Amino acid sequence: MDTVLLLKAAIMGVVEGLTEFLPISSTGHLILAGSLLGFDDAKAKVFDIAIQTGAIFAVILVYWQRIRETLVALPSQRQAQRFTLNVLIGFLPAVVLGLLLGKAIKEHLFTPVVVASTFILGGFVILWAERRQQAAVRIHSVDDMGPWDALKVGLVQCLAMVPGTSRSGATIIGGMLLGLSRKAATDYSFFLAIPTLIGAGAYSLYKERALLSAADVPLFAVGLVFSFISAWVCVRWLLRYISSHSFVPFAWYRIAFGLVVLATAWSGLVTWAD
Repeated sequence: MDTVLLLKAAIMGVVEGLTEFLPISSTGHLILAGSLLGFDDAKAKVFDIAIQTGAIFAVILVYWQRIRETLVALPSQRQAQRFTLNVLIGFLPAVVLGLLLGKAIKEHLFTPVVVASTFILGGFVILWAERRQQAAVRIHSVDDMGPWDALKVGLVQCLAMVPGTSRSGATIIGGMLLGLSRKAATDYSFFLAIPTLIGAGAYSLYKERALLSAADVPLFAVGLVFSFISAWVCVRWLLRYISSHSFVPFAWYRIAFGLVVLATAWSGLVTWAD
């Protein structure tokens, strides 16, 4: 395996892990990083989705105690059953709309300019959500959520099918706008990511299996490992961060980064691949 290609895989893994659970769009950053690195062919697109599984393993590790307790209590305890049902309800819209619209979205919207535009728009949505957050909170824990709350967050998650929107951003900020506290929205976003990203990764690998061979195993392994490590660090940091901070800095980062991408694209300073 080409050493340079493995280095690119490691860089993409770090980008994935650091951005997957922040409201700044991992897919958007992967598209931009892949464009700069020349790592943006059909196989690279499968790689980008597959390495999300590494990031999810980090979430499972961080939340393992809650996951284990839920699985043990699932046959007999109503709270565990309700929590599990809420995760499944939130996951369902992504399955349906992903199967219906996923191919068309990948063909037409996976471009740097689209990513930059949704970066900027998402930044302004975060600023708006944070401004109205304190007066709107009615759910302080994921255990207080009902099925209707889960479905609404699941529908909002589908907005992240547009690259640059951010799955975490859609679920966390969407959850806040729907009445969840910052902590409850973040926790539910993490739990909802487990079936969503594992399912997306497995489906992508199966659907595009003809593009892959045994020679690609080192490439994917490197991406998964670096995605896992960087995501583990990021998730632990984010859970500490939200206890005393808002998402406003991420909003300004999105706006500034999106403007830089648009400016470099329009000026010709950077040739972003489409």
